[in-house]
Amino acid sequence: MSSVKARRLIWVPIIHTSADLGSLQSAVRRIHEQRAGASVWQERVRQIGQLWRSIRTSLMQLELDWSNVLLYQDGLPVCGKEDRIVQDLARTGSANHRLLVELMARGARLVGTESPDLLIEEYELNRQLLLDRSTGAQGLEAEVQALSRDLLDRRDAFVARRIDETLAPGQIGCLFLGLMHSVEGRLPTEISVTRLGEAYRSLE
Repeated sequence: MSSVKARRLIWVPIIHTSADLGSLQSAVRRIHEQRAGASVWQERVRQIGQLWRSIRTSLMQLELDWSNVLLYQDGLPVCGKEDRIVQDLARTGSANHRLLVELMARGARLVGTESPDLLIEEYELNRQLLLDRSTGAQGLEAEVQALSRDLLDRRDAFVARRIDETLAPGQIGCLFLGLMHSVEGRLPTEISVTRLGEAYRSLE
């Protein structure tokens, strides 16, 4: 009697680049520069770029059979247009999505990861939070942040379900997930989870 092949997940904690922020990019940069100065923002951009080079190096050192790997991406909706979204973001300069394109060229398969409805809800919350901060109207900020934490929890639950539904026995999943997220305790125990070892703390 043959044993059931294990399911394995490599969890890659990430920090988003400014290119990943889409239409919110200018507002986020403006707020950071107002608070800490343009030089601090530029240094953060440099450090995040260095971080992504380290992530790529660490993944390539694993020497995986990429044709057996499924790619799960923070912020990528289940929509049937996942490849196009990633290609478009890669062209804007996103190091994250450029790496996804490279791994796809090596044979990895991209999987829609998040609920479109929850992502739209988060976008509206973040837009409101940025608007409040830029105008100095902070009265609703605590309420918006509480809603954001609840939304993050629901997003993580959806991501975990999505991985469980799509990762087949014998396959390896590679999950690119922001530092504020967590799938710990949400995945079935038969999925072996390994966190890619990198030094992220200096950028939290």
